Formats: sequence, C-alpha cells, structure tokens
Amino acid sequence: MEKKKKNTMNSAASMIGQLPCFRINYRLFLGCFLVCTAILVSGCGGKKADGKWKDGYYTAMMDEYSHGWKEYVKICVMDNKIVSVEFNAQNASGFIKAWDNAYMKNMNPVTGTYPNRYTRTYAAELLEEQSADDIDMIAGASSSGGNFCRLAAAALECAEKGDTEIAVVKTEQE
Repeated sequence: MEKKKKNTMNSAASMIGQLPCFRINYRLFLGCFLVCTAILVSGCGGKKADGKWKDGYYTAMMDEYSHGWKEYVKICVMDNKIVSVEFNAQNASGFIKAWDNAYMKNMNPVTGTYPNRYTRTYAAELLEEQSADDIDMIAGASSSGGNFCRLAAAALECAEKGDTEIAVVKTEQE
C-alpha cells in the first residue's frame, strides 16, 4: 500500500513538473536563487569586507572650535572591524560637551535633541553600519552630524594606513 502512495506522489510531482508554467517558474526560481547566492557570497562591499583596516585606535578632530567646542571621533578597530566609537566635543579647558547639563537644558527644548543623545546615536550608527557613508542625520544636530561623517571618514582613512596620529579635519565655514 505504501508503494502506491509513493508512486502516486511521484507521478503527481512529475505531472506538475511537466506543465509549462511550473517549468518556467522553476527556472525563474532557480535563476533568482543563484543570483541571490552570488550576491551573498560576494558580500555587500564596504570597508569591512575589504580587509583594509589595521588594528588600533584612531582619532580625528576638527581644526577649529565652533561655538566654543571642538568635535572629535575616536574609533577602535580589531580584526578589521570597528569595535568602539566615541564622538563628542570639548571646550578649550577640555570639558566634554555631552556632560554639560546646562547646554542640554538649553538645547533640548529648542531642537529636540542634545549632545549626550546625538553623539551616542551617531556613534552607535557607525558601529552598526561599519561605514561613514550611510549615517542618518538627526534633526537639530545636522551640523554635528555632517562633522561626524567627515571625522569618521578621516579616522577610517587613518585605519587603512595604520596611522595612529590625530587626523585634523578642516572646519567648513557656515
């Protein structure tokens, strides 16, 4: 009795396979599967797949103060992967902008964000994306976001060379 079931299932499958619409769909499925497999095998590109980053700590800093703050990015690369990111700004005495509660209280009601929030958000996005190319700008912190992208790109360029000297990024005129 079991043999009849197997033969029935095999003959039904072969009948379906003989229908032209199923052969075309099968070929289309197979073609799509092969293309997707090729894309996955080749990787998505970007720096992390290239093997260009050297292990170490890399820093990029703006060349001038803006509104009393000089922004910087520090990254740590291990095994061709960004494993930590710090983005912040400091004043002339070295005080960190994200720690300035008075600044936060003034900025948050006006822009909807503040340094301790947007610096962590930008840093987390670089850590997740492993690229400075696709960072989303945050409303109210787009100037810092633009600086962050430029600083991160400069730090990653240093990581390609293995250059641990601080990269200085020219401040764009507003």
